[in-house]
Amino acid sequence: MSMAECPFTPPYPVPPARKPGLLLRFMLGWGSWVHTLFAGAYTMKLGHTRLPRLSVFMVNELPLVRRVLGGDAFPKHGLLSDMLGPLVGSSVFSANGAEWRRQRAMVNPAFVHANLARAFPMMLAAADEMVARLRCAAKRGPVCIDPLMTHVTADIIFRTLFSVPLDEKGARTIHAAFERYQRHAQRSAVLGLYRLPRLGFGWRAQRAARDIRAVFEPLVHRRLAQGAGGKACGQADLLDALIAARDGEGGQPFTPGELVDQIAVLFLAGHETSASALAWTLYLLAASPAWQDKARAAVREAFGDGPPDHATLKTIQPLRNIFREALRLYPPVSFLPRASAVPVILRDKPVAPQDLLIVAPWLIHRNPDHWPCPHAFDPDRFSREEEAQAVRHAWLPFGQGERLCVGAGFAMQEAMIVLARVVQQVALEPVGTPEVVSRLTLRARRGIHLRVRALSDPPQGGGVCHDLAQANAQGAAGHDVGGA
Repeated sequence: MSMAECPFTPPYPVPPARKPGLLLRFMLGWGSWVHTLFAGAYTMKLGHTRLPRLSVFMVNELPLVRRVLGGDAFPKHGLLSDMLGPLVGSSVFSANGAEWRRQRAMVNPAFVHANLARAFPMMLAAADEMVARLRCAAKRGPVCIDPLMTHVTADIIFRTLFSVPLDEKGARTIHAAFERYQRHAQRSAVLGLYRLPRLGFGWRAQRAARDIRAVFEPLVHRRLAQGAGGKACGQADLLDALIAARDGEGGQPFTPGELVDQIAVLFLAGHETSASALAWTLYLLAASPAWQDKARAAVREAFGDGPPDHATLKTIQPLRNIFREALRLYPPVSFLPRASAVPVILRDKPVAPQDLLIVAPWLIHRNPDHWPCPHAFDPDRFSREEEAQAVRHAWLPFGQGERLCVGAGFAMQEAMIVLARVVQQVALEPVGTPEVVSRLTLRARRGIHLRVRALSDPPQGGGVCHDLAQANAQGAAGHDVGGA
C-alpha cells in the first residue's frame, strides 16, 4: 500500500532524519521521551546511545523483545522506581524476581474475585454519568476531553476498588495532581540520567504523589480499621479481596503500607492509562467521521439506544478494532525500561547490568516492517489475515510475557462500555490538532478538544451540567501537560 493509498494519518511527532546529539537529546527529553527519537529508530533492530556514565539500548527486534520481556533475566530498571516510586512505592508494578512473584500471586486472585461480569454494571453506571456530562457540554462549545476521561476511569476504579463513586472534587484533584506529577517526575528523571542535580523536581513529584494518594488512602485505612475492630465491611470489591489475600509460603497478608502501595498501582494503571487511551480514541473517532458512523451503526444495531449487555458488547468488532488501533497508534505506556540481571551479549553488543534497555511499544507499533502505513489510522488491519502476525507479535500496549498487565481485560471492557455509550448519544468533531507528549503516559500537550453534539435532547435534572461547567473550565484553563 503506497502512502497515497494510506488512510487518515493522525498527528505524531515527525522524527528528524539524524540522531540528535547529547545536548539536543537532553533538551527534547526534558519535555517528552518520544521527541528524542530519530527516523532510523523506527526500523533499527537494537539501537545504542551513550549518556553520561550510562549506556542505553533500544530493543526493537521482535525475538529480542520477547526475550527481554520474558522473565527474571531482564528485571525492571531502577529508572522505573525513580519515576514512579513516590506514587506506587514497592508494589507489584516495580518489584522484581521472587518479590514480584509473591505480590503477583496475591494480586491475581483479587482480579478473579472482582471478575468482569461483576464489574460491568459499575462500569456502565460510571460511563452513563460521564455521557450525561458530555450531553450537557453540547450547549457549551468545545470540550477538553482529558479531565472527563480521567474522571470516568478513576470513577470506575473507585467503584470496583472501594464500592463508592468518585466525586467531582476528587476527580479534579487527581487530574491536576497527575499532570504535575508527570511533569516533575519527567524532569527529575532526565536530570538523573545525565547525572545532574535534581533541582527540586523530585520533591515536587513527591508532593503531587501525596495529593493523589490522599484521595484514596483514607478509604484503605478506614476499611482496615473496620476489620481490626471486628466490623464486617459488607463489600465484595477489590480492596476487600486484597485485604484477604495471603502469600503462599507463610500465609501472611499485605502489610498496611504494602496494601496502600498495591492500591496505588491499581489505581494508577487502572485510570491514567485508560484515560489516555480513551482520550486519543475519541479524537480518532472525531477526526474519522466514517469510522464514527460505523461504530455508531454497529452499537445501535446491537442495542438501539439502550444500555449494552456484557455478553454482546465484546462481539462489536468495529468498536473493538477502533480501540485496538488507538492503542497501537497511541500506546499509553510507550517505553518499558529494563535492565539485565547479568552481563549479556545482544546482537554482538555487550550489555552490563547497570545499562538501560528500553522496549518501546511506540516504535514497534509504528515500524513499517510490521505494519503497512504504520502511522495511519486503519482499524481494519486487526481483521486482515495478512496483518495477523503483526497483531500477534508486534502489538503490545499491555506489555508481554509473564508481566503482561493483569488488568488488560478490565481495560478493554471499560473502554468498550465508554465508547459504546458515547457513540450512541453524541457526535464528535475535532477542534484543532493535539500535540503528542510522552512522559509516564502518552498525552496531548494542551489537551484534546472536541465539539460535542447531542444526538437527542439531554435528560433533565441533577447537578451534572453545573459540575461539567466547572470541570471543563478548569480543563480548558489549566490543561497544559507541557507547561512550565
